[in-house]
Amino acid sequence: MRVTLPDELPRLRLLVIWDNLAGHHTPELLLWLFAQGVMVRYTPLSGSWLNMAESLQRILVRRALAGQQPQTPQQLIDALEATARVLNADPTPFVWGGRRAARRPRARQRRQALSGSGACSVRSFRWRSHGLVQRN
Repeated sequence: MRVTLPDELPRLRLLVIWDNLAGHHTPELLLWLFAQGVMVRYTPLSGSWLNMAESLQRILVRRALAGQQPQTPQQLIDALEATARVLNADPTPFVWGGRRAARRPRARQRRQALSGSGACSVRSFRWRSHGLVQRN
């Protein structure tokens, strides 16, 4: 069902980035959020950058709230903004890693180079006196 916005909307107070769960798309929920001044944006259904963004969010929240228990939303906002300023002052580059990245060099090592041309084969070749034979 398509959600139609009311003619009068309150001032935008919050932008929420949500995943695509079915419950996040109900017209009743969306209309209630709009009435509260909340705009919802959905994450893409697939995006490898999300893994990195979630890692950064975890680091930000963990550092901002270490040993603290904010009592008001403004205290939480202030802690997150202060931590983001410190992290942005000396940014750490993120590099893709993990099991998938580790598989790529291993796969390259298993390939058989063909005469220095840059081409390669997954199977190794052996020579016979009457010509080249590919092993299975």
